Amino acid sequence: MNVDTTYSPPVADIDRVRSKALIAGVIGLVGCGVGLLVDRDHFFRAWLVAYMLFLGIALGSMALMMIQHLSGGVWGVFRRIFEASSRTLPLLAVLFLPVVLGITTLYPWSHPDHVATDEILRHKSAYLNTTFFVIRAVIYFAGWWGIATLLNKWSRLQDAGDVAVNTRIQRLSGAGLVFYALAVTFAGIDWIMSLNPHWYSTIFGFLMMGGQGLAALAFTIIVSTFLFKREPMSGLLKPHHFHDLGKLMFAFVMLWAYFNFSQYLLTFAANLVEEIPYMLARTSNGWQYLAIFLVLFHFFVPWFLLLSRNLKRTPHRLVVIAFWILFVRFADIFMLVSPEFDAGGENLHLLAGEHASHFFIHWLDIAAPLAIGGLWLWMFFGELRQRPLLAAGDPYLRESLETAGGGH
Repeated sequence: MNVDTTYSPPVADIDRVRSKALIAGVIGLVGCGVGLLVDRDHFFRAWLVAYMLFLGIALGSMALMMIQHLSGGVWGVFRRIFEASSRTLPLLAVLFLPVVLGITTLYPWSHPDHVATDEILRHKSAYLNTTFFVIRAVIYFAGWWGIATLLNKWSRLQDAGDVAVNTRIQRLSGAGLVFYALAVTFAGIDWIMSLNPHWYSTIFGFLMMGGQGLAALAFTIIVSTFLFKREPMSGLLKPHHFHDLGKLMFAFVMLWAYFNFSQYLLTFAANLVEEIPYMLARTSNGWQYLAIFLVLFHFFVPWFLLLSRNLKRTPHRLVVIAFWILFVRFADIFMLVSPEFDAGGENLHLLAGEHASHFFIHWLDIAAPLAIGGLWLWMFFGELRQRPLLAAGDPYLRESLETAGGGH
């Protein structure tokens, strides 16, 4: 099968989506601006939750792209979506600035007077301090951005017929996955785990990576369904391509459940004073209902539905599951972050005495994802339209278009 590099994206339709995304982003930014003025503490917490969702889509897409380069997976027909997602990292680096500006609101270890009265924080201060926090963030983004830039550059050379670049792509993908795993693990520690500086989990990095992979797959299904209804992809994408994505999403749903259950089980088996309060905060004061919701609707319901072969091969049904997965991914990140704060938006570890967070939802929890999501989608679709939708130089593209995972 000859692949024509003129298979261009449906520019008119993409431009309409970009315009709507930008409008939503601006509305969300206005809401966040108001929130920053009237409820500063809540703004930074809500921004962090929304930010981690869309950063997860971009990083998960980059990881899936590297896995595809290494494995030669025939689901590489979706590689342009992975690449476009990875090229949004410069925007995400800029959108990280509110987290930096909100360090003293979000993180108890950023207050010297608080550290001075807390023996655990004094021992951790060599790592948990504002200067090193910012330096590590710069290293993470520089590495992610560098890997994404090189892979996208070499992908263009590959399309131009440079066969020699294939080896470089595979070598960088192997090293890049190692950096990705390490950076995501430490970023998870820095940006989420250290909200409660007394708590730690040795499996938290795996939980972060599993969630990012799941979010990236769900987003890829949504975009692929959008393209499936339009030329040129309507004549190229087949049910078995969606079947492959559905199987991968099914696997990541189980992976997420395994990591979370393992963390829960190990915490109670160890019965350590540093770990137990973290779980108790999320199983009481109303948070237990969100925990039950996640068990049922982040795992059992999607898992049960994705058992269906027909559902995975029917794009307009699979996309409903994908949208739902993105929603519960947001709920999961909300659960990781919000119980560490009171209803006024202040970190509980900065308050004197014993406090417990009661379940709450703030209007900024809607404005922040609208702002970040709108801007991120605007850039994503702008990047998607820059290149043909098929990676013509992909040595596995012919096989990918003819069959996927043995399904017909």
